Amino acid sequence: MKVLQLCIKPPYPPVDGGALAMNSITQGLLAQDCEVRVLSMCSDKHPVDRQRMTDEYRERTRFEAVYVDLRLHPLEAAVALLCGESYHVKRFESDEFEQRLADILRNETFDIIHVESIFLTPYLPVIRRLSQAPVVLRAHNVEHQIWQRTAAQTSNPLKRWYLKQLALTLRTYELEHINDYDGVVCITRPDAQYFQANGCRRPVTDIPFGIASPELADNVGVEENTLFHIGSMDWMPNEESIRWFLREVWPMLHRELPQVRLYLAGRKMPRDLMELQTDGVTVVGEVPDANYFIASKQINIVPLLSGSGIRVKIIEAMSIGKPVVTTTIGAQGIDYTDDENLLIADTPADFVRQISRCVNDKDFCQRIGQNAFNLIATHYDNDALAQRLLAFYQRLLPRRKNADGQ
Repeated sequence: MKVLQLCIKPPYPPVDGGALAMNSITQGLLAQDCEVRVLSMCSDKHPVDRQRMTDEYRERTRFEAVYVDLRLHPLEAAVALLCGESYHVKRFESDEFEQRLADILRNETFDIIHVESIFLTPYLPVIRRLSQAPVVLRAHNVEHQIWQRTAAQTSNPLKRWYLKQLALTLRTYELEHINDYDGVVCITRPDAQYFQANGCRRPVTDIPFGIASPELADNVGVEENTLFHIGSMDWMPNEESIRWFLREVWPMLHRELPQVRLYLAGRKMPRDLMELQTDGVTVVGEVPDANYFIASKQINIVPLLSGSGIRVKIIEAMSIGKPVVTTTIGAQGIDYTDDENLLIADTPADFVRQISRCVNDKDFCQRIGQNAFNLIATHYDNDALAQRLLAFYQRLLPRRKNADGQ
C-alpha cells in the first residue's frame, strides 16, 4: 500500500510526544512493507533537525518539509476572533505547502492519504481535486477540549474569556469538518466515542500510540528516591501542570519526604524554571537521550490538568518499567487499572500519598513498574497496531471507490 502522510511538524527525530506519535505510524507502516512518503510543515518552533535526521529515514520516507510561519500574530488573531473563525486552523494555511502538496499529487498516485491533524483540513479541497485516494484523519486529541480545560484552569478573567472563545471556534470547526474525511483514527477510545456521539458519520476507530521497548545501555543506574517529569514545555498543558505541581504539591511533599529529589526535563523549558532555586528540585531542560534520562530515575509524575488524547511520555515511561503517578486526565486513553499498573492522583494530597507509597515501599514500587511494562508490551506493540491501521485503511478503499462512482 502506498501512503502519503501529512504532518504539521517534522515527525523525525521523535523529540516530543506529537513527533513520537506520528513517527510510530511511519515506522509501523514501513515495517508492514508499505511505501510511505512524508510531507511535513516546519516552523521556527519546530524546525527540521538535519543533523539528527538519518539518511535512512530520508530515503525511506522521501521526507520533505515546507516552512510555514506559525508564530502568533495578534492582529490576525483579533480578526479571526471577530469573524468567528478558528485562529488555530488559520495559522496552518500556507500557499507554499498547498503548492508542494499539489505538485506531489499531480505526479504520484496514493492508496491512502493520512492526515495527522485537524489543522490540515484546509488542504482537503486540493487533495480531493487531484486524488481519488481515501483521506484519513488521525485525531491525536479532541483539540478544543485542551483549550476548554485550559480556560477552566485560568484565573485571569480576560484571558479565560479569550481561551473560551478559541475553544468554541475550534469546537465548531472540528465538528463541522470531521465528516469531510473518509475515516477517522482516534488515538483514544474516549475521543472516538466523543466524535461518534457528536455527529461523526464516517467510520471511526481508536488505535493508540504504539511503541517498541527501547534498547537501554547496560550501565544505566537508577537514582533512588527520585521523581521525574519529561515533556515539551512549549505545550501549554505541560507548563501549566508543572507550575501547579511546584506550587501546590512540592512544598507538602518536600516536608513529608525531604530525601526525595525532583528532576524536570524537556525542550523549550521557560527561563524562570531553568533558573529555579528550590530545595530538592533540579531543572535540567532538554536532555540528549530521553530514554536514558527516564531509565535513570525512579518515579514518573505527570500532573496534567488539561489536555486530550494520550500522553506518549507516559507510555514511554511505562515501557521502561517506571511507576507513573498521574491525574485522571493524564491517564486518559490508556487501558490502565489504578493501583495495579498506574497510580491516579487528582489532588495535591493524592500526589503526596501515592508518591509516599512508592518511596516507602520498594516492593510496591517495583510491582507497579513491572505491571506497567507488561501492559505496554501486551497492548501497545507498534507492529500489531500498524496491522490494525492497515485493516482500517482496507475498509475505506471500496467505500471511496463507490463514493466516486467507480
